[in-house]
Amino acid sequence: MSLLDIVGPVMIGPSSSHTAGAVRIGMLARRLWGWKRPLRSAKLFLRGSFAATYWGHGTDRGLVAGLLRMQPDDLRIPRSFEVARAEGLDFSFDTEEIDGAHPNSVRVVMSDGAERCEVVGASIGGGAVELRAVDGFPMVVPFDQPALIVMHRDQPGVVSAITGEFYRLGLNVARMEMERRVRGGMAVFVFVLDGAVPADLDERIRTIVPACQRVILLKSAEEGASA
Repeated sequence: MSLLDIVGPVMIGPSSSHTAGAVRIGMLARRLWGWKRPLRSAKLFLRGSFAATYWGHGTDRGLVAGLLRMQPDDLRIPRSFEVARAEGLDFSFDTEEIDGAHPNSVRVVMSDGAERCEVVGASIGGGAVELRAVDGFPMVVPFDQPALIVMHRDQPGVVSAITGEFYRLGLNVARMEMERRVRGGMAVFVFVLDGAVPADLDERIRTIVPACQRVILLKSAEEGASA
C-alpha cells in the first residue's frame, strides 16, 4: 500500500475521483487539443456518477479548471467558471447514458469555431485518470506513462516505420493498440512507452510517416502543462 492509497493526492477537494480526477481529465483533453492552441468552446457530457453528483463534488469546476491548464492543487479551481469566462471560453454541461461506459467518465467536445476534437476520459480512483477515446476511436491510455497516439491512413508499412524509429531511439513499447474503421480508411495506433521519451518524438514520427494525419505525444498531464 502506498502513501497515495492512504491520504490521496495533493488537491483541492472534496473528492480525489470526482474533483482531482476531473481536473486531470480536463488537462488531458486540453493536452490533446494543444496547450497553447486557443480553445473557444467546450461541451461536456457527463456519465454515470459524474452525471449524478457533479454539482456537489466540484466535478464541473474541476473539468473546466483542467481545460484552463490548472493543476489539481490550484487554489483557483473553485473559481474556474469565472476564470473561463474571463478568458473567453464558452462551456456547457449535459448528461448522457452510454452502455458500458465507465461510471466516472465524461465526453469533452472542444472547438475553436473551425476545428473540433472529441475526447473521452475516465477517473479511475485516487486522482488517476485514463484516456478512453479520441474522435470516436476507443483506446485505454494511462495517465502515468508516456504514450504516442498516431492517427493515419491505413496502409502497409506504418507500424514498421514507427517501431523502427522507436528502436533507433532505444524506446521500449509497454503496450500497443490498433483500431480502424474500414480497410484503407482512418486508423489509430496507440503506443504506451516505458521511461522517458524525446520531447520531439511526435515531430520525428510525422516526418518519417507521410500517411499520418495527426500525432499526439502524451506524457503526464502535469508535465505537459508546464511545457
